[in-house]
Amino acid sequence: MIDTIAAIATPPGRGGIGIVKISGSRSLDIVSKIFGKTKKGPDPCSLFESHRVVHGYIFDTGTGLVIDEVLIVPMLAPRSYTNENVVEIQAHSGNLVMGVILENVIQAGARLAEPGEFTKRAFLNGRIDLTQAEAVADIINARSIDALKSAAFQNLGNFKSIIEEARMKLINLLSLIEVSVDFPGEADDVIPQAQGMETIKNVLLVCRRAVKLYEDAHFLRDGIKLVICGAPNVGKSSLMNRLLEKERSIVTSLPGTTRDLIEEPLNINGIPFLISDTAGMHNTDDLIEKIGIEKAKKKIKDSDIILFMKEMGSSISENEVNSLIPIGKKIIFVMNKIDLKKDAPALPEKFKDIPVVKISALCNRGIDLLRETITGLLVKNLETTCLVVPNLRHKLALDRAVKSLESAEQGFLNKTDEILLSIDVRNSADCLGEITGDTAGIDILDNIFKNFCMGK
Repeated sequence: MIDTIAAIATPPGRGGIGIVKISGSRSLDIVSKIFGKTKKGPDPCSLFESHRVVHGYIFDTGTGLVIDEVLIVPMLAPRSYTNENVVEIQAHSGNLVMGVILENVIQAGARLAEPGEFTKRAFLNGRIDLTQAEAVADIINARSIDALKSAAFQNLGNFKSIIEEARMKLINLLSLIEVSVDFPGEADDVIPQAQGMETIKNVLLVCRRAVKLYEDAHFLRDGIKLVICGAPNVGKSSLMNRLLEKERSIVTSLPGTTRDLIEEPLNINGIPFLISDTAGMHNTDDLIEKIGIEKAKKKIKDSDIILFMKEMGSSISENEVNSLIPIGKKIIFVMNKIDLKKDAPALPEKFKDIPVVKISALCNRGIDLLRETITGLLVKNLETTCLVVPNLRHKLALDRAVKSLESAEQGFLNKTDEILLSIDVRNSADCLGEITGDTAGIDILDNIFKNFCMGK
């Protein structure tokens, strides 16, 4: 018999309502041992009707004393989150009372749930697929409205439908290829080359679009690494404070004040960022400053967008930028201290298409324009309405599917042996099956659900 599991489903702390969730075949029996409709004690003969709230009391199994006045919400299979019998105990929220209720539920026969085990059961019992399970975690962890919208659409099964349709096309194609293996003399009649090529091209289009969507829009879920860099005393810390709208970085007139990385979460126009203030770039014999500069270089390498700061009246050389910023990085040149009324540095011809924003971090001028430029660099030509953005696991599986599909495409063109062709098509279908969970191994499942919060 599968264990009946239980966990606290609400965040720790004091509040109006706290919920202990129970799932499994023995849920109702376990609750009956500790619940009664009156203060006289538990009523083992209590009858529970699915989705009907019952008022009563939870009793301590050892002393028989009332622990709390509660509402019991039974949800019988299959009309529940896990497709099993589920009972929610809604009590007053507090770390102590929640802990005592959960302890009594366990003493009555339940087992403490592992992180994500309720959602894992929902997947294993066929109520949701793996993309919907991951969307549950994305909804909980969403850091922006667009990230929440994306996770909500994925939770409805939109991404699942797209991937399943593509996978079924491959499975149907595979069945024809395997027939042609059994009847080699009739291969052209069983699977015409044009039909096979069209199927592969259609699925390739779906996979490539999904990969591009991840590359263009994964920041909606994962956030963007935004790094401020430049020479000492150019105004990096002041700019960070302006963007955060609070005093986070220490600002002085002394060069080299910032020696270590300073990171803070930031939300600009609904897009999540992790902004970093870095040590000023210059030649130094100071060991601590050297360490800070090396950290800054690594942070720049790992960043998504770089705010390269210069003072008005200074100069910018191509070598200066190339030595600091890797090729292909998104850059915005931020010209600070416009209050000094000096000319902006002339940009080398190579950088003429890079956005330039003139600001005064000291006087809070140009900061709104900089925010607009940052978000514009991300969402240019991107329609964020109703997007279902693949996560990194999906993207890696799609990459493998694309590789196998490209091999199959060449196989059709070159009239490769059907056995080799079937291997590529099967590999592609299996990669797509990993996304929905149809072909995902136990290691993949364990890795996904271990990152869930307790009680979900």
